[in-house]
Amino acid sequence: MTYQAGDAAAVTVVASQAGGGGQGSQSPHGLGASVASAEAEAKVLGTYPYTADLWAEGLLWAAVLRSPHPHARIKRVDTADAAAMPGVRAVVTHEDVTGGAGLGRTVDDRPALAFDVVRYHGEPVAAVAADHPETARLAAAAIVVEYEVLDAVTDPEKAFEAEPLHPEGNLIRHIPLRHGDPSATGEVVVEGLYRIGRQDPAPIGVEAGLAVPRPDGGVEMYTASTDPHGDRDRLAACLGLTEEQVKVYVTGVPGALGDREDLGFQLPLSLLAIRTGSPVKLAATREESFLGHGHRHPTLLRYWHHADREGKLVKVEAQILMDAGAYADDSAEALAAAVSFAGGPYVVPNAVIDGWVVRTNNPPSGYLRGEGAMQVCAAHEGQMDKLAAQLGIEPDELRARNVLATGDALPTGQAVTCPAPVAELLGAVREAPLPALPKDGPVEDWLLPGGPDGAADPGAVRRGVGYALGMVHMLGAEGADEVATATVKVEGTSATVLCAAVESGQGFATLARQIVQDVLGVDDVQVAPVDTDQPPAGPGCRSRHTWVSGGAVERAAKMVRTQLLQPLAATFGMSAELLSIADGKITSYDGVLSTTVAEALEGKELWATAQCRPHPTEPLNESGQGDAFVGMAFAAIRAVVDVDVELGSVRVVEMAVAQDVGRVLNPRQLRARIEAGVTQGIGAALTEHLRVVRGVVRRPDLAGYALPTALDAPDVRIVRLVEERDVVAPFGAKAASAVPLVVAPAAVAAAVRAATGRPVNRLPIRPQAAVSTG
Repeated sequence: MTYQAGDAAAVTVVASQAGGGGQGSQSPHGLGASVASAEAEAKVLGTYPYTADLWAEGLLWAAVLRSPHPHARIKRVDTADAAAMPGVRAVVTHEDVTGGAGLGRTVDDRPALAFDVVRYHGEPVAAVAADHPETARLAAAAIVVEYEVLDAVTDPEKAFEAEPLHPEGNLIRHIPLRHGDPSATGEVVVEGLYRIGRQDPAPIGVEAGLAVPRPDGGVEMYTASTDPHGDRDRLAACLGLTEEQVKVYVTGVPGALGDREDLGFQLPLSLLAIRTGSPVKLAATREESFLGHGHRHPTLLRYWHHADREGKLVKVEAQILMDAGAYADDSAEALAAAVSFAGGPYVVPNAVIDGWVVRTNNPPSGYLRGEGAMQVCAAHEGQMDKLAAQLGIEPDELRARNVLATGDALPTGQAVTCPAPVAELLGAVREAPLPALPKDGPVEDWLLPGGPDGAADPGAVRRGVGYALGMVHMLGAEGADEVATATVKVEGTSATVLCAAVESGQGFATLARQIVQDVLGVDDVQVAPVDTDQPPAGPGCRSRHTWVSGGAVERAAKMVRTQLLQPLAATFGMSAELLSIADGKITSYDGVLSTTVAEALEGKELWATAQCRPHPTEPLNESGQGDAFVGMAFAAIRAVVDVDVELGSVRVVEMAVAQDVGRVLNPRQLRARIEAGVTQGIGAALTEHLRVVRGVVRRPDLAGYALPTALDAPDVRIVRLVEERDVVAPFGAKAASAVPLVVAPAAVAAAVRAATGRPVNRLPIRPQAAVSTG
């Protein structure tokens, strides 16, 4: 595309086809087939274009100055030296932000650029555009900011009594859930205190963006967003522009385990592009990526489980405290999930659960796959292990006596109307054969905890087996208006899908092609690149695109199908419902009509646009009651681990997974998503923790933040996929990758408990917690 920026030379931008390219004729295809991603080959070969690969004529480079302090008052910002440096084109601060809005997603509490106070280490203060990236970085470093360092509030327990860190106070939300008889007690009570660390999404590709000025004074942003319309709306509000003056193009997304909505670099890029009249690009360093985007909420959980002597739960009491960091973002919704699922996929007759989420001067927390549910799963499963030990019942048997089923109620009072085959899932992992023990004789190094270079002693290795059950919700909650729009166009023997659902690695572009292939019998299906000229489809999280956006694509495809079949049916005096499409052929129920789809489409151009909007939900009331969720998905995992009980090193041998999937739409893709979710969960269980000391991030790099590698990934054995379709969901499919991530850390912790006899109440598991005292 070519734009004229004022009197400047034309700017040419080459953008990637982020929505996915075409897919030629292949077999098998359609829903239920293992269709490969159209981008897979290009990604493997390294030729797929991502945001960091974009280029434009006359390109400038940006750098962002970030606060070195977690909490400080800004006394003065002097940009004179930076602006005077050769090659520097512009310097922007909060004074250049003409709109009155901030960058907050659900709560407008985050300034576009810090102006009076910085509230976390790494908060953007100013930005520079220059002819060369090194010049931009040097100029950013030359900006003089005079700070008055303030005491940082980094302990969420102290946030209640601390001075307000924000005009709206430190408490973001409190949910006091009361269910059944709060005074009920059990014959046996177990107590536990659990801590969940700060997991980072650590995407393969760091944040990058390219901003191009528009002739009307607006800006076009090329970036790896998963919520382009949300980005557009917030950028327009901050810039004082109309939505029509801001356009967001979605370029290749190099992985997104939560949302990629760090507008802390998109907003400065837009300001700089408008100020200079030139395209401006920024590719973040890994350190900037760690400092800029949101992380999983660190959480402190205290539990009391009451049960009778047979192990049936009587009451669950819990206190849940989540650290939002400096700003609210998605914290209120994360707390709702945590409080609602605090009892786990079990029948809980009575519940007293209080949840709080507070602001601190720690790095901001945001949405990360399984948010809220993962933290409480680790805690309620730890409680079930404690209860089993207290009663002398096997942990898997105790769980079997309490499992949730369709028709039961959550502690929120909401009835579980979707399929909830929890007993079947647990039975599948219980019945699965255990992996064999190492053979007698020399043990290969790679079989030992710690890997080839570890110091594990075979005589100190103990094997443990642990079970965990968990659940997640799908789509937005508490009255969120979930809606997506899609258009399907057919011309000749090719079809095109236009939908603003971003392909972030979850497989939506592949699914969209499969839907059209299945409904229309057309092999060649293209998915158009995503931009904000298309109607919104919402953010790419909580498996919503499979449900909402996939549902919109299906409805549009069915409308085109009707347009195609009605003339044929009328010719033979029958209803279009009596015609079927399969294997590229159109046939009638009685065999009188038989033709190919290609022949029926010859010379025609058909199209239709449709929306999908699930049934509404409602906010939780003052007692934490309400039908807050559209649907739920469940999983059971049995973990087998080897632990060196002297060193505390852990090796995950196998993860046996049984999952409630509703319907398998793409077997190969589903397996990949389950394996990825399990592996990410293992990272949360054993290694992943972004260290923050007194508000300052330590070692924000991939050497200091230990991600699991291929050598750490165990054998993930999918022992059962329960295909009981959810009748209210398009295709009947459920969430795929979030629920195994939620359950995996709890299962690993349970297995380490079994091997060591230690309580294991912190994630990630520290080596000292895995050292046996026996």
